[in-house]
Amino acid sequence: MSRKLLPIAALAALLAATSTQAADEGVRNVVLVHGAFADGSSWAKVIPLLEKAGLNAVAVQNPLTSLADDVAATRRAIALQDGPVVLVGHSWGGVVITEAGVDPKVSGLVYVAAFAPDAGVPVGELGKDLSPPPGLDELRPDADGYLTMTTKGIFENFAPDLPAAERKLVAATQGATNGTVFGAKVSSVAWKSKPSWYVLSTNDRMIQPDLQRRFAKDINARTTSIPSSHVPMLSHPAAVAQVIIEAARTARSQ
Repeated sequence: MSRKLLPIAALAALLAATSTQAADEGVRNVVLVHGAFADGSSWAKVIPLLEKAGLNAVAVQNPLTSLADDVAATRRAIALQDGPVVLVGHSWGGVVITEAGVDPKVSGLVYVAAFAPDAGVPVGELGKDLSPPPGLDELRPDADGYLTMTTKGIFENFAPDLPAAERKLVAATQGATNGTVFGAKVSSVAWKSKPSWYVLSTNDRMIQPDLQRRFAKDINARTTSIPSSHVPMLSHPAAVAQVIIEAARTARSQ
């Protein structure tokens, strides 16, 4: 189901309303999981908006060494929360929340321009029937098999709709990602039993928009399309926060 974005005035009203309801409704924790070639600062613009809405938001620092390691880091963050959690994943983080989201404390899932695999499917095989996204050409391995994205790739493919200074910051803070993660397969699939939301980036040059549409349909997500690059949480933070707030409010009413 596709949803329209609220205008800024309506979002401000939503933030205020959610803030007053949060204490009464109890479930107010959001755990944010970043993707490959990134770190927890990916969520720096979204976290203040969630906090203004009365939500407690924390960002996981994925080691990006393996799926198991990233899932373990996410599970630790979930365990530290004092009640139910809405789990949010960007890009590769969608794989992580698909596995980690089976935790009984997780009430809902939000995928942000993210992979949403089924069990047993290697991440690198997802979307193989589609034209390869141009950003993949700008990945460079080191001697230990860790991948980083060139500055050119960040500027032209990963985050082209950010100001130049912000693109430089994204390039400087990216996390080197073990190339083996793209062969990872989830064994547990949280979206089969948890309500899901999907933020679809229609101008994405890292994960094909058509593949994102496929994921959103497969997981029966409430879908919001944004004319964004691969990093809508940085280029359109209010729109992404709006979806997470809606997920938090809906998840706690179930």
